[in-house]
Amino acid sequence: MKLTIERGDLLDALSHVQNIVERRTTIPILSNVLLEAKKGELRLTATDLDIEAVDSATAKVSKDGAVTAPAGTLFDVVRKLPAGAAVQMDLNPETQRLVLTAGRSQFELPTLPAADFQTMTTDEGGVSFNIAAGELARLIDKTRFAISTEETRYYLNGVYLHAAKNEAGKPVLRSVATDGHRLALAELKAPKGSEKLEGVIVPRKTVNEIRRLIDGREDEVSVTVSDTKIVVHAGKAVLTSKLIDGSFPDYARVIPKGNDKKLTVDNKAFEAAVDRVSTVSAERSRSVKLSLGDGRLTLAVNHAETGAGNEEIEAEYASDPMEIGFNAKYLLDIAGQIESDEAEFMFNDPASPALVLDPADESARYVLMPLRV
Repeated sequence: MKLTIERGDLLDALSHVQNIVERRTTIPILSNVLLEAKKGELRLTATDLDIEAVDSATAKVSKDGAVTAPAGTLFDVVRKLPAGAAVQMDLNPETQRLVLTAGRSQFELPTLPAADFQTMTTDEGGVSFNIAAGELARLIDKTRFAISTEETRYYLNGVYLHAAKNEAGKPVLRSVATDGHRLALAELKAPKGSEKLEGVIVPRKTVNEIRRLIDGREDEVSVTVSDTKIVVHAGKAVLTSKLIDGSFPDYARVIPKGNDKKLTVDNKAFEAAVDRVSTVSAERSRSVKLSLGDGRLTLAVNHAETGAGNEEIEAEYASDPMEIGFNAKYLLDIAGQIESDEAEFMFNDPASPALVLDPADESARYVLMPLRV
């Protein structure tokens, strides 16, 4: 194998695939990226056997060939080369080392045979649709923070993506994530072809890799979902991943329907106040007490060991006074997703979940379970 490629093109392709690679693995070849050179193109593939990422870049190929090289080391070397450099890649047949030359820099990387590299198969059929990259990014950003990290409840370790109907009966594509303490839901008008998408659970790592893949893109991406896999095409890049085999809970049951106590606050002021008072909260629960009164909201923390703090901010609230506690981090996560200047909280009582709404985005909803304070 022998080729010359522009450093920027190689770096872009590597950045799309190298994050898939597990840094610690008992299978050495899974730490490598597969490099295939032919027909004026360098094709790169990385996998952890659950996710596979493929991308390609234009190259001047003088000798076809394929080999695998350490993904992390190759990425770091290319990243540190001067911008605009022409990178020559040459597989030494005697040492079986991959020689990289750029200007006066030269590196030799160990390799493993391309024949030993395992690639994922794709399923036949499934549901396919095109979606604007920005819209898909929004579905991810509005929900992924609520994905559970508790491995025993594996069916919550991802985003639930499915076709549904909104309150007006219109078809929508909806994403939902929950960890049992909070829930995030976002939806958009169903792209053509997505109306038949039954619920699938996209793993956390895959969600993050899809988001990284489409970051900054303004075009459409193609999504295909089968019973066991999801495939995303973005330009020349392709991401294939297994889905979580499990049943997502009936999330509609936990979305409050009768909460009639409405609190409206300036979102930025609320976010800053929560951040300040939670500085002295207990590390494990990080609970903050919200005291709701006429025209005001008081946030307070009182802990025997770490101290106490409170702050009052202006708010619109016209119902009976109430005290309710929440995890500060969860409040901050939701506040970070609110696009409006104001956030709306709908309460029932101190023991019932609260519904948080964004006046600037009616298609997003957030549910928070209270804490005892």
